[in-house]
Amino acid sequence: MKKAFLKLMFIIAAAVSFSACSPFALVNSETYNDANLSQYHTFRIVTPGTEGKLPPGMQMVTYYNIAAAIREQMVERGFTEDPNSPLLINIGLTVHREIETAPALPPAPAPPYMGPYYNGYYPYFMYPRPYYWPAVYNNAQVITGIYKEGVLTMDLVNMQKKLPLYSASVATILENGQGQFRNLSGIAEAVQTLFSKFPVPLEPQYRNK
Repeated sequence: MKKAFLKLMFIIAAAVSFSACSPFALVNSETYNDANLSQYHTFRIVTPGTEGKLPPGMQMVTYYNIAAAIREQMVERGFTEDPNSPLLINIGLTVHREIETAPALPPAPAPPYMGPYYNGYYPYFMYPRPYYWPAVYNNAQVITGIYKEGVLTMDLVNMQKKLPLYSASVATILENGQGQFRNLSGIAEAVQTLFSKFPVPLEPQYRNK
């Protein structure tokens, strides 16, 4: 009986340990300009074609999966999607293969506003980041290749004021060693990690799901 009990406890501990391991890690989570995101009630997600173009290597199905996962997290925090919302969610991607880069401007100290500075490179954003980050911070490098790790970055911007409010990044959005984007459930888990330190909490009905 004792042996059976100990075996059961070992199985439970192993299962807990396994479930605690996640292939996703929060790279950064930053609020800018003393933003209070709870004052916003609507949002919109950047769309290819009208506000930018897909990062190299990303297909529309991956964009839709990422947008759906971000949408779910925002709705569960009490936000409503509205195409006229001043709150834009921009999507950036940093990925790896053999990468060649060229300085966008002469070398300068890496500013926090360009982040995440991952293995020497910055994200490729669907909506060009220089349109809302101050020009003094435009010292990023031009990315001409694709990273294996796949870091997904999300910016929240007040587009009426061109004011950065929040940014977070998660690794890895690609399958390790395969260079392929994760499936729908993997992307949903990555985006959940992306929102793990978001300054607006989940609505009560979603906290224990």
